[in-house]
Amino acid sequence: MDKLFGIPEQAMRLRGERHQLLASNIANADTPNYKARDMDFQQAMRQAGAPPARPLQATHAQHLQPPPSDMLSAADPKSLYRVPHGAALDGNTVETHVEQAKFAENAVNHQATMEFLGGRIRKLTSAIRGE
Repeated sequence: MDKLFGIPEQAMRLRGERHQLLASNIANADTPNYKARDMDFQQAMRQAGAPPARPLQATHAQHLQPPPSDMLSAADPKSLYRVPHGAALDGNTVETHVEQAKFAENAVNHQATMEFLGGRIRKLTSAIRGE
């Protein structure tokens, strides 16, 4: 099943995360010093498809100890700050028209992924039924 739904499932999850980032940017368009964030979707997909990295381990008691794994997951490597065309005087870097365009683009790509998954499910259902 992972071969059938693995990559589209990861794409759906990442599209959802990106949707949240973009929605947060739009919601904070008037918040002073708010920095607009986005993700490099292609890089995030490459990371999602890569084998998991081995956790850090100390080989001697006097070595620096690695941070707890929950601290590592708290910093989201996919979340990047967007460089604005022109920052506002209050330090806010949200450009509403850019965010709305990125939001719409992400919604269309999300819908396309849904259609792709729907097609796979329909083919699988037809094969099970023997049609």
